[in-house]
Amino acid sequence: MRGSLTCLIWLTLGAFAIGTEGFMIAGLLPALAQDLDVGLPAAGHLVTAFSLAYAVGAPVMAVLTAGLERRRLLAVAMAGFTLANLLAALAPGYAGLLSARLLLALSAATFMPAAGGYAAGLGGPERHGRALSMITGGLTVAIIAGVPIGVLLGQGFGWRATFLGVAGVAALSLVGILAWLPRQEPSAAASLGERLALAKRSDVLAVLATSVLTVAATFTVYTYIGVFWTAVTGLGPRGLAIVLLVFGIASAVGARLGGSAADHWGARPTAIFGCGLVVLAYVLLSVGAALAPAEAMSVLLPAIVLWGMASWGVITALQARLVTLAPDMAPVGLSLNSSAIYLGSAMGAAVGAVVIADGPVGRLGWVAASISFAALLTVLGSGRRRRTRESSTSSVKPPLV
Repeated sequence: MRGSLTCLIWLTLGAFAIGTEGFMIAGLLPALAQDLDVGLPAAGHLVTAFSLAYAVGAPVMAVLTAGLERRRLLAVAMAGFTLANLLAALAPGYAGLLSARLLLALSAATFMPAAGGYAAGLGGPERHGRALSMITGGLTVAIIAGVPIGVLLGQGFGWRATFLGVAGVAALSLVGILAWLPRQEPSAAASLGERLALAKRSDVLAVLATSVLTVAATFTVYTYIGVFWTAVTGLGPRGLAIVLLVFGIASAVGARLGGSAADHWGARPTAIFGCGLVVLAYVLLSVGAALAPAEAMSVLLPAIVLWGMASWGVITALQARLVTLAPDMAPVGLSLNSSAIYLGSAMGAAVGAVVIADGPVGRLGWVAASISFAALLTVLGSGRRRRTRESSTSSVKPPLV
């Protein structure tokens, strides 16, 4: 058990580095645009390009690396991520930084599903949820440290220093992987037909759709949380840093609780309950946005705590459900889910941009609530389809002989 925990720590640190780089970039966009002499929309393409490259790269890299020994694969992916951060810090211009971000996306898209599959293989099925929650927890802790510290570091020492800092964390994870992780042979490589069959399964598609919608709802608000918070409360960067810290802590707790709940009560009931709480959180955000600043705080802070805990708890439960639905193809399923997550983040950022360009920022919460409600309906609908299929199968009588 202690050895497994040590392995998970180094994998979690790698996930933390990846999450920090991914989340901090949004807070650095104005400085990047000014330093690279490009417009803010062009700087925003750095986020879009990363998300789309990750979404496409995760399943492709899973196919290409299916036969590689897992520790070696994790080490190569983290080495690539470290190098890409150094290239980003030294990028002479916009094109160089964009290229570095594409390498970052492909490295991250290789590492994260492999890390989830490695973690799932360390214990029995009863520990899948808790092992995966540690990896997800690395991403959520990145929200705590990555966004506030990354923005503060960028303001104090320039945006290039943030990439150097992430490179240092990634290098530490790489050392831990090489020194502490035992070899883990890959599972039997699935054929292309088997991979396509997994992607076409209705129960797997329902999980992936729920992931897309859940993350899209999250990033509809989170991408523009600075604009939202300033407009509603009138507080400046320090107040925003506290809010991001609270959201990050709540997300880390929610990821852990989501994994434990999935192990204890089942992944689907956990996802249903979590989706309901997420809808409630967005409704509270919207109500708070309509209040006066002094009154809004008493509604917004509890809503942000509930939002962080519930949304990341749902994500962890969905990962556990994928492993349960296809345990022999866990790396493939998790890579598909990683693609779904990053597709959702790209969609959410795009939806949020349309909302704030067309109306008040207070509408972000209502739009996110609608998207999250669609996620809840997807989970509920998948259960009905499965029960109908099982009922029709059980109603077939064997022939009399």
